[in-house]
Amino acid sequence: MTATPLPTARNRAVSTTFVVLRVLVALMFVVASAGPKFFGEVYAVEIFTEIGAGQWFRYLVGFLELAGGVGLLVPRLVAPAAIGLVGLMVGAAFTQVVILDNPAFVVTPVVLGVLCGLIAWHHRASLRTLLSR
Repeated sequence: MTATPLPTARNRAVSTTFVVLRVLVALMFVVASAGPKFFGEVYAVEIFTEIGAGQWFRYLVGFLELAGGVGLLVPRLVAPAAIGLVGLMVGAAFTQVVILDNPAFVVTPVVLGVLCGLIAWHHRASLRTLLSR
């Protein structure tokens, strides 16, 4: 029988840091990103008009951001939600650079994508457990 090591102060600090990071990133996606898309904020409507895919795409992206943000708050869904949001942010970065020809605005999706990647990496063990079922 193997003894489970007790959490150290460093492990608790890292875990607490990732909980705070998850909540902040989730709030960013739910409130600051999905919200304007659902409520038809002028800037969000203009961007999706410029993309040319139609306003249905604004609602789809808003829904995916909302689902990912909520998923970051549900312990069993953290890793898959974070991975999904990484994919969404890759698409957002591509869209900013290639379709909208606005490379200056690529910073936000890159930063959010990296943060989601770190969250997914931190929760990789739970992803393995989820996938093995």
